[in-house]
Amino acid sequence: MPKTIHTRDIRGKFILLGTGTSVGVPTVGCGCRVCLSTHPRNQRLRCSAIAGLPQGNLLIDTPPDLRMQLLREGIGVAHAVAYTHDHADHLFGLDDLRLFPFRIGGPVPLYCEPSVEQRIRRSFDYAFEPGPKTHAGAVPQLTFSTIGLDPFDVLGMRVTPIRLQHGPKFAVLGFRIGRLAYCTDTNQIPDSSWSLLEDLDYLILDALRPEPHPTHFNLAESIAAAQRIGAKQTYFTHMGHELDYEETNDRLPPGMQLGYDGLELPLALE
Repeated sequence: MPKTIHTRDIRGKFILLGTGTSVGVPTVGCGCRVCLSTHPRNQRLRCSAIAGLPQGNLLIDTPPDLRMQLLREGIGVAHAVAYTHDHADHLFGLDDLRLFPFRIGGPVPLYCEPSVEQRIRRSFDYAFEPGPKTHAGAVPQLTFSTIGLDPFDVLGMRVTPIRLQHGPKFAVLGFRIGRLAYCTDTNQIPDSSWSLLEDLDYLILDALRPEPHPTHFNLAESIAAAQRIGAKQTYFTHMGHELDYEETNDRLPPGMQLGYDGLELPLALE
C-alpha cells in the first residue's frame, strides 16, 4: 500500500474524460479536415467521465483510452465505477483498474446491470479464474453491485439511473448526480425517463453527427431533446469527426455547446 497517492483532488467536479465516438477522433486512416485539425478540442478519446464525490472518485465507464485520460487529468485513483452499458468502447479499458486496489485497500466496486456483469465476466475471464495468482496486481480485483432503475448510494452521494434506448432493442443507463445528468449512447429517451431530467444545471447528451444514425441522436435530435429538457447548460458528447468544434458551436442555440476532453463542470455535493 503506497504511503502517498499522486492525484489531484477533484471533489465537487465532474470531468469529461473522453467525448469521442467508438473509434475516436482523429479516426485511423482518415484525412478529413477535422481528423487533420490541430485544434485540441477536435481531439476526442472514447467516451467516459469521472465525478469527484464526497468519499472518492466515481468513474463512469472504462474505455480503451482510460489510462491516457487519467494521466492527462492527473487523476491517480478511481474508488468505484458505474457502467452505462457493455459496448467495447465503454468497457474494454477495465484492465487499467488493476492498480486501484493498491490505492483503496481492496477490490474496485463496479455498479452495473446484470448484462454488463455477464459481459465483464466473459471478456475478462482471467480475473475470475479460481486459484492463486502469480503476484499482487496480476489481474483486476473487482466486486459487483447490481443496479437497475432505483437510485443507489455510492461514495457518499445518491446516484439516479436513467433508462435510455440505444437503438430499438438495446437499453442503456444514463446517470443523474445532483443537478447534473450524463446521457451518452442514446437515440431515444423513454417516456418514464423525462421526469428524471427536470431541473438540471448541466446535461451531457449524445450527439454523434449531423446525419441520422440508427442508435445515436444526431445533432438536430440532440438539440430538440435538450430544448425539451431545458437544462441551464447542455454539452454534447460521443461525437464523430463530422463535428468541427468551432464551426458547430457557432451554429448551436444559446445554452448548448460541444463538450470536449477535459471539460470540468461544478458538481453540487449536498
